[in-house]
Amino acid sequence: MNNASSASPFTERASGGVTFMQADNLSSFPGLVHAFTMRAGGVSEGIYSSLNLGTNRGDEPEKVDENYSRLCAALGIEKSCLVVSKQVHEDTVRVVSERDFRPSVLSPVNYSADGLITNIPDIPLMVFAADCIPVLLCAADSHAIGAVHAGWRGTMLDIAGKAVEKLCAEFGGEAKNIYAAIGAGIGKCCFEVGQEVYDAALSLGLGGENEFTTDDGGGKYHVDLKEINRRLLVRAGVPQENIALNSECTFCLCDKYWSHRATNGKRGVQAAVIALTSGGV
Repeated sequence: MNNASSASPFTERASGGVTFMQADNLSSFPGLVHAFTMRAGGVSEGIYSSLNLGTNRGDEPEKVDENYSRLCAALGIEKSCLVVSKQVHEDTVRVVSERDFRPSVLSPVNYSADGLITNIPDIPLMVFAADCIPVLLCAADSHAIGAVHAGWRGTMLDIAGKAVEKLCAEFGGEAKNIYAAIGAGIGKCCFEVGQEVYDAALSLGLGGENEFTTDDGGGKYHVDLKEINRRLLVRAGVPQENIALNSECTFCLCDKYWSHRATNGKRGVQAAVIALTSGGV
């Protein structure tokens, strides 16, 4: 076990040969299991080496299934109860129950959502990323959890804030009692965008120009998706001190994390997963 960096609110752990990151604030809840996966620890080969969790990237299905088995064993969660969604870069947040179980982790999903929430124990929620921003939520007062996939489109639609609002609306409790972890994703250093994304970021009204954007000139800009999501969570009522943010850039660290941009799309998928145990938070 070792810290990702001396100042990081995340800790890198290993279990059963699988390595993953955990947010220290979420780890403080004994009834909660969570992880942000990385590339290492699986059996996939070639461009998918090694812990690829993407079922539609062209990897060998039996290897992907084994990767899930290893991850679930490392975290002590049931693979058969794992719930995912078809991610479409929008702002739908789905309330999850046993109806969302599938025959296997390789089975297709018949609904789309970029956010998942539940208050039912032993239903792990999982979202996928490979530069996009994964966000995990824990409502300490209502004993509910959430998992959010925030690409740039979902970020501009405030899916993180909407997930907080839906957690409170569906299960009670207050945003001030929610804890959040923002996992590794592409950093401002490497997320070069055009006018459309830059204008959308500024239109959120989260602060002054250049606080989370940089104008490179010539219609090129850099945008900090992680910082935008942090500010959206704060605006939704989550206390700043309740939010852990992993500053690592998936593009810069593409040997450690999957990065769509760094590999020109020839890659696997990492995931963020969270589950309540039967004992609850």
